[in-house]
This record gives sequence, C-alpha cells and structure tokens, in this order.
Amino acid sequence: MKQLSLSEELRSNTYPGRGIVLGRSADGTKAVTAYFIMGRSENSRNRVFVEDGEGIRTEAFDPSKLVDPSLIIYAPVRVLGNKTIVTNGDQTDTIYDGMDMQLTFEQSLRSREFEPDCPNYTPRISGVMHIVNGKYNYAMSILKSNNGNPESCCRFTYAYENPLPGEGRFIHTYMHDGNPLPSFEGEPKPVAIQGDIDAFAQMIWNSLNEENKVSLFVRFIDIATGTYETRIINKNVR
Repeated sequence: MKQLSLSEELRSNTYPGRGIVLGRSADGTKAVTAYFIMGRSENSRNRVFVEDGEGIRTEAFDPSKLVDPSLIIYAPVRVLGNKTIVTNGDQTDTIYDGMDMQLTFEQSLRSREFEPDCPNYTPRISGVMHIVNGKYNYAMSILKSNNGNPESCCRFTYAYENPLPGEGRFIHTYMHDGNPLPSFEGEPKPVAIQGDIDAFAQMIWNSLNEENKVSLFVRFIDIATGTYETRIINKNVR
C-alpha cells in the first residue's frame, strides 16, 4: 500500500471520529503513538484528557453538563510492563486484564464487540505496543458490526513486527461524517511519521477539523531505554 500523508488524511475528513496512530519515528529510535477524540454532540465535546499514572483518562470538562458517561469516560491509555495499550473505549481495561493473565491481545478482546450506540454501532479500535530488549512491534484491532447489522461482529487484528523508521499505521472509527456514521473499512492506513514529538503533535492537532476536535494524546517511547515523552492537547482548557 502507498504511504499516505497523515495530515492530508485528517484535513480531508471532517469527522473520522476517534483515531489511533502507531509506528516508529523517522530516526528509528522511538516507538510512536497518537490517539485523538472528536465529537459532534455537546456531551462528546465536553471532555479533556488528563494524565493517570503512566496512562491517561478522559474527564468531563464541565461535570454539570455530563449526560451519559458510559461511552465517553474511560482510560484510553494504560501501561502493563513493557506494553502500552491504546484504545477508544473501556476495552483498554479488558486488554490490560487479559494480557496480565497471559492472554494474547486478540484473545483479550474476544469478550468485547462494537459499541451499543444504535444506529452507529461505533467500532472498537485498539492497539498495543511491545518493546523488549531494544526490539519493537505492535498490533492493532477493530471490532465492528457487519455493515451496520448488530447481529454479527467482524473482528480484525493486524500485527506489525519490527516496523520501519518513519512509517506508521492509522485506524479510525468512521469513514466520514454521516447519519448513521459509516464504520472504518479496510486495514490500517500506512502513514508517514515525521519530526519530533512536538512537531508531530502539532501536525495532527492542526490537521483535525476545528469544530469537531476535542483532545489529542501523543507519546514517543525510546526503544533502547523505555523512557518516554508525552504531549496532551485539549481544546477545552481549564
């Protein structure tokens, strides 16, 4: 597949929903991840990312306006030893608990399916990064309805061993805006990863639709040492 411009992918889509990028920095030394959330409703837009230990969680910006926390308040990022888990829902905890009991990434997700938000049935997208002894690999997953039919769940897992410098994969929940929202199709898109953590974070944030973007998380992990840098950008600023 042809490597795409992440900026162009985001600028050309007013509503990709929630998105995960996993890959490797251009100099080959860092494992890279980014996760963003967007929103069309007041409830979805009423959120911020906050740090929570080595991970992050979503939080209501204005608690008095929080209507239904079930699908919008969760921990998108958690760290289990040398594994960093990134997802668009509370399946982060499912993966964490499963892998802590020696289940694989794919096995851990067998108990979950797409979100119960009829008529969209939003896909659950997930990723896990594994760094050990200076080696790095990652996997991504999407659980989605069968063309909008909630009676059938389609499960796809993609694994990437020794990812190449400057290359990442991008998966998001929706193909584009719509009613109902159409689920992502195909395998994760190959995208270029360029610049340091600040340049990469600003590129993503500036490329997201101004009206719909809510929050962004970016982390660069040193593959040799396991140390990391994190950036969080929230549209709602306290």
